[in-house]
Amino acid sequence: MTELVLIERSNNIATVTLNRADKKNALTSDMYAVIADLLEAAEKDTDLRAIIFTGAGDTFTAGNDISDFLNNPPGDMNSPVFRVLLGLARSTVPTIAAVDGMAVGIGTTMLMHCDFAYATESSVFHMPFIDLAVVPEAASSLLLPSQVGYRKAAELLMLGKPANATEAVAIGLINAIVSKEALMETAQATAKTLASKPPRAMRQTKALLRRRAEAMDERIAVEAKAFGEGLASAEAKEAFSAFLEKRKPDFSKLG
Repeated sequence: MTELVLIERSNNIATVTLNRADKKNALTSDMYAVIADLLEAAEKDTDLRAIIFTGAGDTFTAGNDISDFLNNPPGDMNSPVFRVLLGLARSTVPTIAAVDGMAVGIGTTMLMHCDFAYATESSVFHMPFIDLAVVPEAASSLLLPSQVGYRKAAELLMLGKPANATEAVAIGLINAIVSKEALMETAQATAKTLASKPPRAMRQTKALLRRRAEAMDERIAVEAKAFGEGLASAEAKEAFSAFLEKRKPDFSKLG
């Protein structure tokens, strides 16, 4: 287990903290593997009643670590990245996100799989997949339009526009805006309430609310294929090079 992901168990509630504050909690393949193992084990752990996801420091997560991602691209659906995406989509354990600061890429798309999400006023939600010449992931191309409406989803995914906390709560991406001091307290209070309910009925209720599991699996696979094709493209090569070189990409000569 990497120290870059901390898992704390308090009775029947697990708290997962992305612990790479110096790198804005950018996710590596090893970090994905730890989260994937937890999600898979959680399905067999009848004593586990809720999972809270949060980030250390002033950022929820900056998304994928670009250098690590390029060195360890997801090969197939058994790769750590896709194990996490499928684990989130299939999870029957109630999940809660406590977001403070930037939530980029997977930091926002994972919220569509969480049952509850709370954020501080300074939080920003950004899915810049288009700017990296790749497509959305985590079945967000399916879930986001159904949750926030097509036109708002188009703004967020096709234009790559970030949303602040006020907009995020207005469109239903998060439940509520809370103070930084009350963030974990709010998430823990919700987790404790969930944990006090009948566990079998709770998991069944979540499964019924998310009855589109097959559709999500299929969409994740379709996105993965398009994502892989995008990574191999000249557009992505230019986009990732520009990101690493801290310059504006130039797509003007690419057809």
